[in-house]
Amino acid sequence: MKPLRVLFLCTGNSARSVMAEAALNFYGKGRFIACSAGSHPAGAINPYTLDTLKMAAMPTAGLRSKSWDEFAAPGMPALDFVFTVCDNAAGEVCPVWPGQPMSAHWGFSDPAAFRGSETETRAFFQEIFRQIRTRIELFVSLPMASLDRMSLQRHLDEMGRNTAEDRS
Repeated sequence: MKPLRVLFLCTGNSARSVMAEAALNFYGKGRFIACSAGSHPAGAINPYTLDTLKMAAMPTAGLRSKSWDEFAAPGMPALDFVFTVCDNAAGEVCPVWPGQPMSAHWGFSDPAAFRGSETETRAFFQEIFRQIRTRIELFVSLPMASLDRMSLQRHLDEMGRNTAEDRS
């Protein structure tokens, strides 16, 4: 089976979407090709994001903040899934993606907007990464080959609803 292509979207593409990209590429063990992008990319990965990923022993080589326009360009490979991970990106008008990707909203609090001491900020980034990692682990455990499209969509949507519960 060819790897499934997944795009994680956020506004700035400096924290949550990058963490999701790295986690899926790691936990997906070659079954997925994950990328991330933003509607208004920050232009750089947040340093706390990189530190958080390194602490989790996730590869960070090749990660960069990029526009979602790259993935909607003619000739780009078809996407299988598109996930928004911030509330701003969920409400924006998205480009038309190649293929007919399934989509869901998995909202997480924005660690890049968190204000606190360095210790508090690092802890907040770690907590958001824990939530993202949990969602990714659930996603990769889905029996993709045995679920029809409607059942899979229900699972994806349910995961997004549970994300809000993880915050409390």
